[in-house]
Amino acid sequence: MGDKNALERIRKIRQLTDKHNLTLMCADLSAIATYAKVSNSAYRLLKAYTPGPYTFILDATAEVPRRLMHPKRKTIGLRVPANAVSRALLEAVGEPLMSTSLIMPGDDQPLSDIYDIEDRLGKHVDLIIDSGSCGLEPSTVIDLVDGIPVVIRTGLGDPAPFL
Repeated sequence: MGDKNALERIRKIRQLTDKHNLTLMCADLSAIATYAKVSNSAYRLLKAYTPGPYTFILDATAEVPRRLMHPKRKTIGLRVPANAVSRALLEAVGEPLMSTSLIMPGDDQPLSDIYDIEDRLGKHVDLIIDSGSCGLEPSTVIDLVDGIPVVIRTGLGDPAPFL
């Protein structure tokens, strides 16, 4: 999370600007309050829909390195994944990991096949973990900054509860 070089590598690989919202993947809901300002209503939503295929945009706390925040809004995406391998990795590391969907420039869908990932990114990353297919749909992104849920991107998670 605090590794500046890792952030730059991710931005270079994905060709992202500093205005792209990054996500902190957390092992569980207890870590979220450390990194985001969470109102009671937002907490109820987080509790109901995590772990799961949702990324929530919230105001970042001072614990989040500034380079990870959206530069103008000072927000951060937070996610508690349901994937067992991701959760085990997060628990082993003991802190959130910086993340973004693996949608490459010019692609409509994220990379999900291990062989495609190896072919396209193998020379640019240190490690690829084969935990099986993660599916083709990215997470559904919900902005909770203003207290009213706003669906930013529809993905695997059902957006209906937030409309």
